[in-house]
Amino acid sequence: MYKYKCLNPIAKFGLDHFNRDYMEVDEIEEADAILVRSAGMHDMEIPKSVHTIARAGAGVNNIPLEKCAEHGIVVFNTPGANANGVKELVIAGLLLASRDILGGVNWVQSERQNEDIAKLSEKQKKKFAGHEIQGKKLGIIGLGAIGVQVANTATHLGMEVLGYDPYISVEAAWNLSRSIRHITNVEDIYKECDFITIHVPLMDSTKKMINEDAINRMKEGVVMLNFARDLLVDEDAMVTALRQGKVKRYVTDFPNPVTAGAKGTIVIPHLGASTEEAEENCARMAVKEVRCYLEYGNIKNSVNYPDCDMGVPSYPSRIAICHKNIKHMLSQFTSIIGEENHNIGNMTNKSRGDFAYSMFDIESRVSPELIRKLEKVEGVLKVRVIC
Repeated sequence: MYKYKCLNPIAKFGLDHFNRDYMEVDEIEEADAILVRSAGMHDMEIPKSVHTIARAGAGVNNIPLEKCAEHGIVVFNTPGANANGVKELVIAGLLLASRDILGGVNWVQSERQNEDIAKLSEKQKKKFAGHEIQGKKLGIIGLGAIGVQVANTATHLGMEVLGYDPYISVEAAWNLSRSIRHITNVEDIYKECDFITIHVPLMDSTKKMINEDAINRMKEGVVMLNFARDLLVDEDAMVTALRQGKVKRYVTDFPNPVTAGAKGTIVIPHLGASTEEAEENCARMAVKEVRCYLEYGNIKNSVNYPDCDMGVPSYPSRIAICHKNIKHMLSQFTSIIGEENHNIGNMTNKSRGDFAYSMFDIESRVSPELIRKLEKVEGVLKVRVIC
């Protein structure tokens, strides 16, 4: 019986994909797996019983990835599961920034008791006039699951789309409309585009990448959209640019004291993935990742260990080892397995940065003594017997 703990409410639609071999528990100390959305885990003591953490969403800033890797805990996220929900809100942001829809709606609310509101609106509506997005240039920084969907949708709205991503995946490239201009220098996005939207992960290299210097390189009256992470933008510099008129609008999904109420901002209360469909998709993918790892040892969409897949076990035993990515680990594992009179039917070894993952299908049932010997190898972080 596998046990899991939810640190946040997880969509029942997703949890229903656990079978009768899984049981939800109240205490984290009993859990083999943790499912989480936004709960902060950096100060949390994670028990040794935990083998995996699945984030029902894309961002993993709330999870101590390095600490988890050091303890042999594989952390998953759910890339692309909420992409459509975020994409739709980005498109809404484009429209809100182009035409003063919010100003018009607020004016109607203020005049709701005026019996002549219909006539008055004909006089007032010119205050809320704007521009169409058709024919405008949209620059997209980051062509992952969300960026690709935004790009493709924008082309159908008649926009000229420029995409920048030096690390674009083969899958993303295949899904990208051929009408999109692939840009190799982000400076071209800044110089040419009327609208710029950013869709990159938050890392040390991307933190505040939209800074004063980048803003100064943009067109006068540019509209900037940020539905990825607030720290990707130097928001103090952005507010200054809005006040000076360099930037026309800043649309962000991340409220904070800097942007809330600032001139030219449209601040949305983090609604990007807040749809029933997105939450269900994220929950379902997270459950699938947990089950595949616990039951088969396979890894897909991990953020701290390499992807690794040996399918469904077809031998009497499968051993999975989380370990440091150092020399001679594989030879030590195979020697120990051979010394214990076991034959290896299949094996794999993958690495990612400082960490690695190895799996062995054994042609006979393994003994506790074999597992103890593997655990004693320097650099081994966790050993699991899958079957």
